[in-house]
Amino acid sequence: MSDPANQTSPKQLLSGDVKEDDIDLPVDEDLDEPIEESNEPVRDVAALISAIEWDSTIVSDGTSGADVIAALVKRLPNKPGVYRMFNEAGDVLYVGKAHSLKKRVSNYARGQGHNNRIARMIRETMKMEFVVTRTETEALLLEANLIKRLRPRFNVLMRDDKSFPYILLTAPKQTDRRLAPGIFKHRGARSSKGDYFGPFASAGAVGRTINALQRAFLLRTCTDSFYENRTRPCLLYQIKRCSGPCTGEISEADYDELVSETKAFLSGKSQAVKTHLSDAMREASADLDFERAAVYRDRLSALSHVQAHSGINPQSVEEADVFAIYQDGGVTCIQVFFFRTGQNWGNRAYYPKADSSLSGAEVLGAFLSQFYDDKPCPALIMLSETVEDQELLGVALTAKSDRKVTITVPQRGEKRDLVEHALSNAREALGRQLAETSSQSRLLKGVAETFGLEKTPRRIEVYDNSHIMGTNAIGAMIVAGPEGFVKNQYRKFNIRSTEITPGDDFGMMREVIERRFSRLVKEHGTPETKDAPAEDVEIDEFDDDSDAFPAWPDIILIDGGQGQMSAVRGILQEMGIADKVTAIGVAKGVDRDAGRERFFMEGRQSFTLPPRDPVLYFLQRLRDEAHRFAIGTHRAKRKKEMVKNPLDEIAGIGPSRKRALLHQFGTAKAVSRAAVEDLMKVDGISEAMAITIRDHFRT
Repeated sequence: MSDPANQTSPKQLLSGDVKEDDIDLPVDEDLDEPIEESNEPVRDVAALISAIEWDSTIVSDGTSGADVIAALVKRLPNKPGVYRMFNEAGDVLYVGKAHSLKKRVSNYARGQGHNNRIARMIRETMKMEFVVTRTETEALLLEANLIKRLRPRFNVLMRDDKSFPYILLTAPKQTDRRLAPGIFKHRGARSSKGDYFGPFASAGAVGRTINALQRAFLLRTCTDSFYENRTRPCLLYQIKRCSGPCTGEISEADYDELVSETKAFLSGKSQAVKTHLSDAMREASADLDFERAAVYRDRLSALSHVQAHSGINPQSVEEADVFAIYQDGGVTCIQVFFFRTGQNWGNRAYYPKADSSLSGAEVLGAFLSQFYDDKPCPALIMLSETVEDQELLGVALTAKSDRKVTITVPQRGEKRDLVEHALSNAREALGRQLAETSSQSRLLKGVAETFGLEKTPRRIEVYDNSHIMGTNAIGAMIVAGPEGFVKNQYRKFNIRSTEITPGDDFGMMREVIERRFSRLVKEHGTPETKDAPAEDVEIDEFDDDSDAFPAWPDIILIDGGQGQMSAVRGILQEMGIADKVTAIGVAKGVDRDAGRERFFMEGRQSFTLPPRDPVLYFLQRLRDEAHRFAIGTHRAKRKKEMVKNPLDEIAGIGPSRKRALLHQFGTAKAVSRAAVEDLMKVDGISEAMAITIRDHFRT
């Protein structure tokens, strides 16, 4: 057994999961030795992952299940830690944490008292690995991180983990001149220096908030390049949406004060900011400076607008997240509301993957620890029901956030009303989800009947190309399944081949299909034949991850007629997978009218569908989504090419030298005409670099 001394704590380890370790498992009364747990504070978690040394023990005498576990229990300490269970193939079945590894794991060694799910997990276990942690808090954080990374089959898994948009208040930058902080919408990795505020439920909520904050705090929202090249204030200054730091319309000290007020407001100190502005307005009015008083009045009005147009406006809650869970038909919905600075910053519904035998409290507890893996925690988290290890989770989130985090289940008053509102939303969202899923299932069955498939498709891929006269050519793939469009599976392909004639749609489609399926075969192997009857397979909820979305498509839908289909079939045959997937071409009908599409597939004459057929509408929707994605990707690529500067192509010219050259000469064209001597006068341009620039433009 390894007990790593320099394990880690929670700072980023949070992504936890179920407390299923305690589900349906009887307590072992015989193990009463005291549990050894360190009283030291929880350590920084980044180190925990890198310093882990798993104690890996394999029982290789042919035993499995409870016998393997019983053999391991004897060597386990009475300390907190984390364990992993593996099947014969080496796949992780389950990750769990324990206050006492010895007590926890010994419960699995018993042959009775388990529900079907736990019994199946025990039966498949061939190997276990353990790691001892100093505290149960560290065990919870490590469990959470491993579950999110490994996605074990028997754990509750958080799905639809889309990134949230944030407001970014940038730090000041220093180039040739000081770049004043600005306020921007941000999504993705936090690589920019500054303060991040959120999360917001949608990009629209961020946009509305920034628009209101512009009126209240007059911060810039322009890009750095736009800011650097201003010689006079822009329109935003004229309409009182910006204070004009780019041209010195406001002093650095006064602008920094605006930045501080913005930061305070977004940090939850909205009342203090409003009080400060109100006092400043009264002071200006007393000094008979009514123009300045009017500015403060307008800013106060804008702040009130921010808080008045956010739907629910709690009076007693400055900063909180509200979680409500509702279960029906074996499906779970968790509705999350975000409240910051006394405003509702939106809500989002989640549908975690969880066994139907688990209670709402068990699923919610598992979901919470994963949810805050990559998101900042508010000071208050309100739940619709008490979860297991609620106090421990609060300690873990407190350690991760470096501030006190309270988890509570409100019983009365305004806070209870907020939870009830979230619960009502969860109930309605789950009802819509079940209805949509049912409708989608009927449509997929209709597709199977229309095209003569042996089984209902679970994954449909749609391909399209987009280009203008062969330039900026891209291929696009969108994916649909039983729950609708699966956007995290969308892919785009930059057409790379130099042998394709510009504008050759057939050649582009061949390249896209070849690249897509070459990688698919490499990463996931070749599936069974596409015609294997569904009824011959007995699907067991725990035999494999039947709820996981398949990697191989059942149908590939090609936007095009016989020519595109011939190109696609040729590639599939060359790769030896033509019998593994059904390819269907969709050609626009006469006069390119919607509703008159013609379908092409191998072994059948081309055909059309009745104009009001629901399957036809469904396929049109798939094709239109592929159009949207392909055209949007092409436009983004074309826009990037249009703003590309010739200086970007010169080796050794980075942002600083590029900025200096443009500042000196004005345009890239002027740079191309400059003599070596003139180029050398620019800061950072040596003689060798000046010659490189001249040669680039003259060769």
